[in-house]
Amino acid sequence: MAASLLVFAPAAGWGAAAPSGVGVFPIPGSLVASPQAQIAFRGIPSSQLESASIQVSGSRSGVHTGVVEADSDGDGGSFIPSTPFQPGETVTVTTSLDVLGGTAGAFHFIVATPAGVLPYQKHLTAGRVPGDVWRFRSRPDLAPAAVRVLKRTSAAGGADIFVAPQYGPVQDGPEILDSHGRLVWFDRVAPGDMATDFEVQSYDHQPVLTWWQGYSSAGVGIGQDMIYNSFYRPVAVVHAADGVYADLHDFEITPWGTALITAYYPVYWSAASVHGPKKEIVFDSIVQEIDIPTGLLLFEWDSLDHVPLRDSYQPVPAQGAKHGTLNPYDYFHVNSVVPDSDRNFVISARDTWAAYKVNHQTGAIMWTLGGKASSFRMGPGSAFAFQHDVGLQGPGDQLVTVFDDGGGPPNVHPQSRGLELALDFTNMTARLVSQDEHSPPLLADFEGDFQQLPDADRFIGWGQQPYFTEYDSRGRQILDGRFVGDTATYRAYLFLWSGTPAFPPAVVASTNRRTTTVYVSWNGATAVGSWRVESGRAPKKLRTVATVRKRGFETAIKIPAARYVRVQALGGRGGVVGNSATVRVR
Repeated sequence: MAASLLVFAPAAGWGAAAPSGVGVFPIPGSLVASPQAQIAFRGIPSSQLESASIQVSGSRSGVHTGVVEADSDGDGGSFIPSTPFQPGETVTVTTSLDVLGGTAGAFHFIVATPAGVLPYQKHLTAGRVPGDVWRFRSRPDLAPAAVRVLKRTSAAGGADIFVAPQYGPVQDGPEILDSHGRLVWFDRVAPGDMATDFEVQSYDHQPVLTWWQGYSSAGVGIGQDMIYNSFYRPVAVVHAADGVYADLHDFEITPWGTALITAYYPVYWSAASVHGPKKEIVFDSIVQEIDIPTGLLLFEWDSLDHVPLRDSYQPVPAQGAKHGTLNPYDYFHVNSVVPDSDRNFVISARDTWAAYKVNHQTGAIMWTLGGKASSFRMGPGSAFAFQHDVGLQGPGDQLVTVFDDGGGPPNVHPQSRGLELALDFTNMTARLVSQDEHSPPLLADFEGDFQQLPDADRFIGWGQQPYFTEYDSRGRQILDGRFVGDTATYRAYLFLWSGTPAFPPAVVASTNRRTTTVYVSWNGATAVGSWRVESGRAPKKLRTVATVRKRGFETAIKIPAARYVRVQALGGRGGVVGNSATVRVR
């Protein structure tokens, strides 16, 4: 594979004027297009694409027919070829458009040689310890990883905690906890799968739950991204485009309603520049922007088009390509992408120890923070290694937040930390503003996140380490918790959440002749203040026998012996918000 790269000079600021013209993806000159690539055009009314005289021809596959499909926002669309391209060929696209990076409306790209789909690998399972999962009489199908809050001061707020245990020990899936660490909602994924990046976002002007789910292989994910509403029903499923699969590392819904996702694409590539084989299997780290209603590609950024292998701190695998896709050279390892205030994107790469601002229209690198080719002079204490979750805060997005793992291996720092860095675009410097470290010290070899909260508090998920911690504006730990077992959550968050399940409360009841014990839960309900129990000798002859406060996920209620029971969920003001089925007492 040719070693030329599309590396652009950094821009000295965040607000550079956007170039005029039509953005296209794959970008002109790309070296790693997929055989299943669609050709996306952005910055032109969809109605004009049909008359744009689009012609597509492969150097080996010849002329490609196809259809043009419009993006849902009306600002572009994609040419969908009827047949795939061939690996290694050059594709030429001619149009009547003013294409950015093209010549008289024409451009070309090269199709990569794929190294195959990553096979399923059984993931790790946490070793069992007493109390490591929660069990419930009313929901015997659930066995979520248990959490213990170690410290909670009066300064800690009432937001819910969002985690997604990924090593079991029994079930994996998105999990909501209240501010005291008690279960609110859990949705188990299929055996062998896991969930990551579970959070609250906004879609179609409504709060939604989002997460990735699928399986992991070679440290990356093969799956899809989920969007659920406050009734815990699916709203949309987001898939990656162009024949690749959505990866576990990030799923962001942009302020303009599109999906930003990551993906990994194993291709054959020359590693001779870093003293590796000329035909090595290398991961191309991909960022895609997806039109959620249509599933069409809006933007794609490929690391191999922009960042050379020599910028990596990761050595070439000793085994080389002969061992297949189980151990590809993961030189970049994308793990987060966020939009900034000028609608460009900032991308984090674990294995280059750097973050990159890239142009939304062309994919050009505008600046690099950290690593071997930093555009900024890193001040004392500001350098990071193997970082995750680079975010943007403050006026003009000049405050950058980072979860600095510091552990690889090799271990670069004695402990992991959450960083706030101030960027000076006049002098091109990065200054350490604050750092949050755990007491006792924690060193995460992978994963983790840093969440800036609205009240200036910070919340950190410690990735591989089974902890999550809230800090106040002075850096004091005001909330600290962990999984009982040694499972991990890729990220942990704090959010205010209100959910009303579309399904009824779950109830079971058993009797010892004189007394009946009723067990009731409502997975995901946040508005329940108390439970009202009705019982009787026949299903249609019930009367109220008890009203008790809700206690945690499941409440056990003792009543006089009964044959049938029903439970009503009462809100904070006493109104009925849900009714269980009438069940026979065991």
